[in-house]
Amino acid sequence: MSVSQSAVHLVNHLGHDYLRQALENDVRTGLTSTPKWLPPKWFYDAAGSDLFSQITRLPEYYPTRRELAILRREALDIATRSGADTLVELGSGTSEKTVLLLDALSSTGTLRTYTPVDVDAVTLGDAARRLAARYPGLAVQAVCADFEHHLALLPREGRRMVAFLGGTIGNLDPAAREVFLKELRGTLRSGDTFLLGADLVKDTGRLVAAYDDAAGVTAAFNRNVLHVVNRELDADFEPDAFDHVAIYDARQDWIEMRLRASRAMRVRVGGLGLTVPFAAGEEMRTEISAKFRPEGLRKELAAAGFTVNHHYTDPTGDFSLVLARA
Repeated sequence: MSVSQSAVHLVNHLGHDYLRQALENDVRTGLTSTPKWLPPKWFYDAAGSDLFSQITRLPEYYPTRRELAILRREALDIATRSGADTLVELGSGTSEKTVLLLDALSSTGTLRTYTPVDVDAVTLGDAARRLAARYPGLAVQAVCADFEHHLALLPREGRRMVAFLGGTIGNLDPAAREVFLKELRGTLRSGDTFLLGADLVKDTGRLVAAYDDAAGVTAAFNRNVLHVVNRELDADFEPDAFDHVAIYDARQDWIEMRLRASRAMRVRVGGLGLTVPFAAGEEMRTEISAKFRPEGLRKELAAAGFTVNHHYTDPTGDFSLVLARA
C-alpha cells in the first residue's frame, strides 16, 4: 500500500554548513578545555550508527530492550491518555520505535500528523517516506533541526505528544536538562503531552557493563568520535592509542565514557590549526549518561512546568517512560 509523495513535507532549519560549524566549535572548545571533552553527538556517522545498532543487541545493553517492552505493553494506554492527534519525535533517527506509538494512536482514531525531528536530513527523509507509505493518509512533516537549539521552530499545529525516547535526556547535564525542559514546555499548549524515556538508577555493575561490553563494541563506538574528527577536520588522532573507559559516578548518578591516552602524544587538528597535547593516562570525556530516580524525574519535570500523568516501567524496574502534561 502506498501514499502519494505529497504526504511527506520536509523543512530544513539547518544551513548547509551548520553541522560543520557545530563540529568545529565543539572540537575547538572541548580539546582546549581542562579536562578535555568531546560531545557524544559526533559518534554518529554511518559507522557510528551501525556500531550503536550493534550495541542495542548486546546482552549487557538493556535500555533498548526495556524501553521496547514498555512500549509494546503500554503504547495504547499512552496514546489514549495523551489524546494526541500529532506525534512529534525528537532525535527520531530511523523511527523504529515510533511505529509502536503510531500504531497505537492510529487505533484510537486520533492520528493525523507525524513530525520526526533530526539533524540528519538523509536518515530523516528515508524514515519519513517509509512511514508515509506505511500509514496512508498520515501527514508526515519532517523537520531537520537540532533539538537543543531549534525547539521554537517546530510546528505547533494539532494536539501534540512530543516523544523523547532512548534515554537521550541522560546525555544532558542537569543545567542543560533544565534549559531543554523549560524551552520545550514553552513551545507546548495546555493539553499537549511529553513522553520521556529515561534510564533508572540500578546496580553499578550492570550499569558499567552496559557501557563496557565484553565484545568491545562500545569501545569501538567510543573511539569512532576520533575517526570522525580525523576525517572531517584533518586530524591525526590514533584511535587505537586511546583506551575506552566507562565509570559510574554515584555522586552525579551518571555513567561517564572517556578515552584515556595510552601514552604521551601530540595530536594535530589541521582543520582548526590546533595542536593538542595529551599526557600519558590523560582522560577525555566523550559522554555522560545520567540515570534517574522516579521522584527526581518528577521534580525536574515539575520545575519546568509539567505535571506527570503516568509513570511506566518494565517489570524489572530498569527503565521508565513518563507521560507528562503541559
